[in-house]
Amino acid sequence: MPFNQIQCVELTDWTGDTDTPGWRKVESSIALLTAGADRPSEPIHRQKPLRKLSICVLPFANMSGDAEQEYFSDGISEDIITDLSKVSALSVIARNTAFTFKGHAVDVVSIASQLNVSHVLEGSVRKAGGRVRITAQLIDAVAGDHLWAERYDRDLNDIFALQDEISKAIVGALRLKLLPDEKRAIEQRGTTNPEAYNLYLMARQYWVSGNDGDRRRDELILRICRRATEIDPNYARAWSLMALVQTELRFRFGDSHDNGVAAAERALSLDPDLAEAHCVKARYLAEQGRHDEATSEIATALNLDAESWEVNKEAARLLFRNGDIEGAIPFFEKATNLMDSDYHDSGLLAVCYTALNRSEAAQQWARITVKRAEKALSQDLSNGAALGHGAYAMACLGQAERAKE
Repeated sequence: MPFNQIQCVELTDWTGDTDTPGWRKVESSIALLTAGADRPSEPIHRQKPLRKLSICVLPFANMSGDAEQEYFSDGISEDIITDLSKVSALSVIARNTAFTFKGHAVDVVSIASQLNVSHVLEGSVRKAGGRVRITAQLIDAVAGDHLWAERYDRDLNDIFALQDEISKAIVGALRLKLLPDEKRAIEQRGTTNPEAYNLYLMARQYWVSGNDGDRRRDELILRICRRATEIDPNYARAWSLMALVQTELRFRFGDSHDNGVAAAERALSLDPDLAEAHCVKARYLAEQGRHDEATSEIATALNLDAESWEVNKEAARLLFRNGDIEGAIPFFEKATNLMDSDYHDSGLLAVCYTALNRSEAAQQWARITVKRAEKALSQDLSNGAALGHGAYAMACLGQAERAKE
């Protein structure tokens, strides 16, 4: 039968539902052509079996009217992902995958099909003065229905109770029962002070997306962390981030008054399972030539949190600086995949693969580096690290003139 005998089907408002008459007509028409008129036609569309109770938490939109408040909406999204990941009966898409949809107009059903999940959570955050408004809706991706939706308008001091409430509401809507340990884990925030929490989120956003190797950036993060620990001296994550920054300042600029170890020890005294603090100790031990002890600290950090961007980044650095380029590659790749704004580690992957004479892989990571570096430079033209990695990546791709520019 000629292909032009398939009739047109109106799909302008199609939502991706494969049970609609229009889509079934497309399937049966194509099946008829490919199978032949003398055999029963079969739908050619095959969907993978859905993971039982699985969810993707899309990055909550920043509705504050101020791009600089994005760190807060991102932080809320990440915390909800972390909370739900503690529920053993629920499979949660990782942060790095969910954040690839940030800033894009998305079709929830299509995303669910792409990621093979049963549910999607989307929402928005508006922070102004001492108030915060969070809207959230849980969508059953199979039926295409809203399973649960709510709007919260609260004082910023209630942010922790609000996050607990949202996570528990999602668990309830999915008809899951929290185990006692899971309930306690969700309620553990590291601090009870919303101002310290807000400062930590701000500092980590600078750490993750700022000008890597810029002394001004590191000193700014250090000031913010110090203020957070003054407000809440028992905030382990703020101490840990302070330690990482002090280590960076010592390594790059020779600052010796604070080597990061004291802050790391303080963080570990408050939370012995804080993987990032072990990274600081590993860097210090490596610089002292105590490589076996440094390797042991990194192994401890990886055992505590193999999904930490900072931990994988530091594991890669340690191996790279010891000349084990092949061994560093998997950790550089993991770090790059964990953080979509990370041009530094993707740039070093291009260096690693070039050193191993694997030009195709080097060029693959060089292309990723150029894309990420350009995004960083669109936000800050003075980002020297992005310029440096971008220039190397362009040279790797044979774009000599652009690299020189």
